[in-house]
Amino acid sequence: MTTPVPTLPADVAGQTRAERMRQPLALDVITATAEQHGVCVRPFTMEVGDRDTGELKYVGVPCGSTVESQCGPCARKARALRMVRCREGWHLTEEPDFAPEPPTADQTALLAYRADLVASYLHAVGEQQAGDVDELREEIHSVDDELRALGMRGRLPNPDGPGERTPNRSTRRRQDAPNLPRRKVENRTLGREFAGRFRPSMFVTLTCDSYGRVRDDGTPVDPASYDYRRAARDAVHFASLVDRWWQNLRRCVGWDVQYFATVEPQKRVAPHLHTALRGSIRHEVLRQVTAATYLQVWWPAHDELVYGGDRLPVWDGERFIDPGTRQPLIEWADAIEAVEEPAHVATFGVQVHSKGILGGTDQAGRHIGYLTKYLTKTVGEVVEASSERQRQHHDRLHEELSVTPCSSRCAVWLLYGIQPLGATRKTTPGHCKNRAHRRTTLGLPGRRVLVSRKWSGKTLADHRADRKRFVLEALAALGIEKPEPDRTRLVWFKVEPGDPNVPPRAHLLMHAIAQRIRWRAEYDAALLAAQPPDVSATPPQAA
Repeated sequence: MTTPVPTLPADVAGQTRAERMRQPLALDVITATAEQHGVCVRPFTMEVGDRDTGELKYVGVPCGSTVESQCGPCARKARALRMVRCREGWHLTEEPDFAPEPPTADQTALLAYRADLVASYLHAVGEQQAGDVDELREEIHSVDDELRALGMRGRLPNPDGPGERTPNRSTRRRQDAPNLPRRKVENRTLGREFAGRFRPSMFVTLTCDSYGRVRDDGTPVDPASYDYRRAARDAVHFASLVDRWWQNLRRCVGWDVQYFATVEPQKRVAPHLHTALRGSIRHEVLRQVTAATYLQVWWPAHDELVYGGDRLPVWDGERFIDPGTRQPLIEWADAIEAVEEPAHVATFGVQVHSKGILGGTDQAGRHIGYLTKYLTKTVGEVVEASSERQRQHHDRLHEELSVTPCSSRCAVWLLYGIQPLGATRKTTPGHCKNRAHRRTTLGLPGRRVLVSRKWSGKTLADHRADRKRFVLEALAALGIEKPEPDRTRLVWFKVEPGDPNVPPRAHLLMHAIAQRIRWRAEYDAALLAAQPPDVSATPPQAA
């Protein structure tokens, strides 16, 4: 006699529990619908108040994430905006106009008032009138805000005088670096025109130097001889090295070269640069500039750790001191003053890939897509550690990055017996929150996109406004007016934790989905009305 196999109990609809558990949750369906219609799936809630009516309501604000695994719609919108910016600036045929407007009468009058305030402030400081000093300082800051609101840009002189100056370093080129021709940089951003109608541009890829032989998966052949210290320092200072390369390139070619660049990790987890350059430059010149570019890091030596483990500097109320001798650590200014040679010299690798690109071609479109291909992914998603050997390589690099200072304010300096700038009682020795020390970034610079100021003559906000203006004009042509709401009377507040009136995220998503569907229907109707009628599809009229 066989024992009957027990079965799961069925509900009224005849479904088992396992079948019901496989059904998607309501929030998952809402999130998938939001993804389909391009709605942010992780909005954060803000409380908006109207000064005139006193009305309070909760509004879902898009998160603005650039990582697709966190919010796909926001990341794809950000990437599309970057692609538009790259396309508009790569093959410009006319110089963008950046001539500053003359100062207005209000600006000059307000600046004269500021000069009087600074004179009174310096007199009060000399007379040690503490009350007047504080009041005048606040008034000067208020005037500075008014000047910026009137459209003035740039820095104003500090009323307390210039701050501490860094020691002057020798600008003489290193003997082991090749010399470059140096020309006066002309005030133009366009390259040469060929045959009266062709104005090609460039696509260039730069890499870091070699730190040892690597396999096809990016892991070192001999981990013991792989120079992880130099790899970590090159990653931390890669952005500054790239800035030096553009400076040298402009001085060498003699005109203001503009660029749109992205920084991505190689398989060995070393950063490399893809850049679109406006104008045509000889390949040999690009190689010469790359070979002659270097960055000297004039920091205190940080090769040997002074503290670690349970023995760390302690805060005595004013500064950090040694836990045993109770002697204060070396101040940053004193440590910099004692530097006699650079702590690190960063250079590029010998591999330089360059290619000429004509605007408006399929090749230009493909390279724009390649430039922005990985902007929606994290470093771990671009270079995935799928084997134990790769994980060990990433762990070893992160271990070195955790003891590599990233700036003059980095808390890692305390491990080398140096008190960084801005250290307080909240500073934890060896723990810096900057991206350079995170396991998820592995030293990749915080800015994945680098754009020159004269690339397209527009900021991302300007490009976003252009897209919005295009849609509004298309709707207005159909008779659908979308007046710009008056936001000056609105006051935005952060939602307090535990606020019982905050609507659930599902409610915010449903409202945004319905709004997006309505907008899309209006826009599709505008596009359909703008299309010319198909004469061939019109039925003939009866005689």
